Amino acid sequence: QVQLVESGGGLVEPGGSLRLSCVTSGFTLSTYAMSWYRQAPGKERELVASITNYGSIRKYEDSVKGRFSISRDNAKNTLYLQMNSLKVEDTAVYYCNMNPPRGDYWGQGTQVTVSS
Repeated sequence: QVQLVESGGGLVEPGGSLRLSCVTSGFTLSTYAMSWYRQAPGKERELVASITNYGSIRKYEDSVKGRFSISRDNAKNTLYLQMNSLKVEDTAVYYCNMNPPRGDYWGQGTQVTVSS
């Protein structure tokens, strides 16, 4: 049974940092390219960052380039998203999933709120 469990979100002031984690189980993480997605209130879910199976290629949505960094530890079955210089517009629920995403595998996500 595949599970994707996100954590690490919270309330942070603009300019602050958070590190999100996604612990995976039920499959071999190295088999898949993975991504972080986010959904802000009233908006569709969007792709934020992607990483290939062993981390050789990383891609970012334009608004987070230079601020966010995606990484993975296949031995620990964990995906990470380091978020620096956070902005109010980064407020959203953040999810991890394969790339392309599998509809049945969406987890609960972790809430990130950037506010002063």
